[in-house]
Amino acid sequence: MRTGSEETRLIVVRGNSASGKSSVAAGIRDRFGRGLAVVGQDNLRRTVLRERDRPGAANIGLIDTVARYALEAGYHVVVEGILYADRYGEMLTDLVADHRGVSRCYYLDVPIDETFVRHAGKADPVYLAQVTEHQLRDWYRERDLLPGGIETVIGHRSPLGRTVDRVMRESGLAELPAHED
Repeated sequence: MRTGSEETRLIVVRGNSASGKSSVAAGIRDRFGRGLAVVGQDNLRRTVLRERDRPGAANIGLIDTVARYALEAGYHVVVEGILYADRYGEMLTDLVADHRGVSRCYYLDVPIDETFVRHAGKADPVYLAQVTEHQLRDWYRERDLLPGGIETVIGHRSPLGRTVDRVMRESGLAELPAHED
């Protein structure tokens, strides 16, 4: 089912744990302002549903539903999360295909050793205590790209500001006004 409008933008930001997905999504929202919805996998899966990440899980449909609802309401949408290709790929490629406006997908490619460094630098001590290096290694999937070559790969040497600038420019968000209060 078609969703959004020719004016709406859909951005998908994927990658392994500690690759910078949430920071990129927050940076895009900060730069754009009102009128941009961040649909975070962790929020919907872990907080709203308190669900484990597994094939066929309910959060897959919930992510799709929330993104489509926001697009239909005229919001630009950033979907962000690990979003393993084998579990979320069909939903994401269908969402992109159904979107009437500009869609851009990005994969943040961070090597496992850099993942450990970034994880250790997180400010949340509770999260650091809960997520171990063993878990990070277990979750890690090298270049887990979506089918069809629809993603742009951004390497780990791209600073956050440059990555946000790139996504804003390539999606066309940089040229669009934020919503009024």
